[in-house]
Amino acid sequence: MAGTPKIVANGGIVMDAVRAADHDRYLSALYAPADKRDALFSLYAFNAEIAGVRDRIHEPLPGEVRLQWWRDVIAAEDDAETGNPIADALRATIAANRLPKTAFDNMLEARIFDLYDDPMPSRTDLEGYCGETAAALIQLAAMALDPIAAPGFAELAGRAGCAQAITGLLLLLPLHRRRGQCFVPADILAAAGTSPEAFVKGEDAQAAERAVAAMIALAREHLNAFQKGASALPVALRPAFLPLALTRAYLDKMEKAGPSPLVATAKLLNIRRHWLLLRHAMRGWTAL
Repeated sequence: MAGTPKIVANGGIVMDAVRAADHDRYLSALYAPADKRDALFSLYAFNAEIAGVRDRIHEPLPGEVRLQWWRDVIAAEDDAETGNPIADALRATIAANRLPKTAFDNMLEARIFDLYDDPMPSRTDLEGYCGETAAALIQLAAMALDPIAAPGFAELAGRAGCAQAITGLLLLLPLHRRRGQCFVPADILAAAGTSPEAFVKGEDAQAAERAVAAMIALAREHLNAFQKGASALPVALRPAFLPLALTRAYLDKMEKAGPSPLVATAKLLNIRRHWLLLRHAMRGWTAL
């Protein structure tokens, strides 16, 4: 395919970007066949770029301009290089693997929410956000790995993406609260006896802890649903789902005695992360 040389040429830069910004996905991509890794790295680098827009651009409107730039780059039909190694590698990956551009457009649309401080309205909205971001990324990675098998596991990718994304949001709780952001849905907060405003301000610690517990339970619900069907995953698709190997360990860590996820980010020892990834790469998942 015409795009393949660009992927190879930019491979080192793109891989290094993923290693720096998203180490868990970087490690998972190393378990993919050698000829598939550059495609995964380009997808993961793109995801890291758009997920980190608010970290680099602190005002919403310039952030939206940046997301629109990515839309324009992906929608363009010509082969002209953009000068951005990640963008050029991504375009080559899309072309070489015939990935649906609508999935990227939906992902960029969902990321607009990150730029503002509006509260997440409901659990349904949260699951939709997770579906358009993390779940879509898993499905795109699966399509790059095995385009024939991937469509049969789209529903499983949805469950996996929700479990992974909700866990990721829990890991980022201290950062989001400092910024004034609230990804915990308003209906979950209301059931816990608090509100988005109180949650962000750190008011009513007990209610906030109940809301966090409900979020952990929601992540586990999706993770368990994923694992019920995960034993059927073909070996070819495992690398796309491999970041899920760490999700249960992160959730377990959050629930153990120690600092609350509200104030501290749960961390796994490097040796444990490597072991979990290796074990699931070799054995896959067993049904619950």
